[in-house]
Amino acid sequence: MSGTIRLISPIDGRVYAERPVLPAAEAEAAVARAHAAQGAWAALPLSDRIARVTAGIAALETMRDEITHELAWQMGRPVRYGGELGGVHERSAYMARIAAEALAPTEIEDSDRFRREIRREPLGVVLVVAPWNYPYLTAINTIVPALIAGNAVVLKHASQTLLAGERLALALHRGGVPQEVFQNLVLDHATTEALIAARRFGFVNFTGSVAGGRAIERAAAGTFTPIGLELGGKDPGYVCADADLDAAVDGLMDGAMFNAGQCCCGIERIYVDARLYDAFVAKAVDWVMRQKLGDPTDPETTMGPMAHRRFAQLVRDQVAEARAAGATALIDPADFPADAGGAYLAPQVLVGVDHDMRVMREESFGPVVGIMPVAGDDAAMRLMNDCAYGLTASIWTADPERAAEIGARLQTGTVYMNRCDYLDPALCWTGCKDTGRGAALSNLGYLAVTRPKSYHLKKVQK
Repeated sequence: MSGTIRLISPIDGRVYAERPVLPAAEAEAAVARAHAAQGAWAALPLSDRIARVTAGIAALETMRDEITHELAWQMGRPVRYGGELGGVHERSAYMARIAAEALAPTEIEDSDRFRREIRREPLGVVLVVAPWNYPYLTAINTIVPALIAGNAVVLKHASQTLLAGERLALALHRGGVPQEVFQNLVLDHATTEALIAARRFGFVNFTGSVAGGRAIERAAAGTFTPIGLELGGKDPGYVCADADLDAAVDGLMDGAMFNAGQCCCGIERIYVDARLYDAFVAKAVDWVMRQKLGDPTDPETTMGPMAHRRFAQLVRDQVAEARAAGATALIDPADFPADAGGAYLAPQVLVGVDHDMRVMREESFGPVVGIMPVAGDDAAMRLMNDCAYGLTASIWTADPERAAEIGARLQTGTVYMNRCDYLDPALCWTGCKDTGRGAALSNLGYLAVTRPKSYHLKKVQK
């Protein structure tokens, strides 16, 4: 199957870019070239691979202005935020810095009789299926460690951010990564799934929807191909009675509304100790009313459109259902005149919500947050765990021990105290339940893109 992928800009609804889909036979040939080139890449000294990947990231940073404006046109992020390259540099630099230690052999014995050790070997060709919401940050989480570890990488980027894959390829090739070792391919779902089913990849990393993750698992069934899946999220925040109220409002509302709420680890539901509830809600509304919804190419805009009008409609439907079930919407969309029923969506704060409502249980992925009062830690933890997802959870308190105790009882991949919506590259990025499985970043990120090989060498006795 072949055809054309058309990227519709959320700014004005016009076709911003279009690319032909690679026919299946050509896609297979491209993957074959990756396999053929991978061995020579893996044979390079680790320091050489690190230098080339690092140079590629540096080349990407020289494209900052172009990338910032392309992101605005592709998926709606305001230019005032400058793209994603600060985070790309932070994560890439950290993974490069720990590579030698993370990939070093584990020595068990080196005596006059035996040499025993465990080494790490690359998996071969790694497929990265990247999403549109953070098209550079999410992709780089796997691309950088996979290349440094000696794998070849095939990138299939989301149709909403076609140009991001091209930028990554251009930059890495300029840095010295061979063209066959890193390839950006425009593939349709059928070809992607057929390649996975044919066992053409040593590892597949997918970031996207739960439905997309299920499709990847079905394609890989019976192939024993290892898979990393970062899927949905419905991340909670909990404001304890001893929290710094202003800091909690600023942190959680930014976590809920940044990128028009289109963050895997964005805050989608907030539970507030009843003693702080009224004050928190009032300050949250004030925070939202200071936002400017509009053209993301305008430096004054703080919130651009959602990436597609159908994403905005899903949020509108959740809000309408919640209001019909008794919730109260505290923001009048008329205060945000750019909201005209298309991709531009006014931010919303809901109260009077409960867990019978979709907006508190199912992923919204938009600029809406429900806020509930709770009687204390036990009630908050019960509600935070009452969800099919488990990516991050944010606890706001002055007591680190309390945060750690609460965190130990939460079904989540990352526990934050007094912050949210951030990836620390030194910590493992992972999730549980319908959020998926696998590990990215940290030293565990290298384990995901390599396999162990054991050496038991008996020495000749003289």
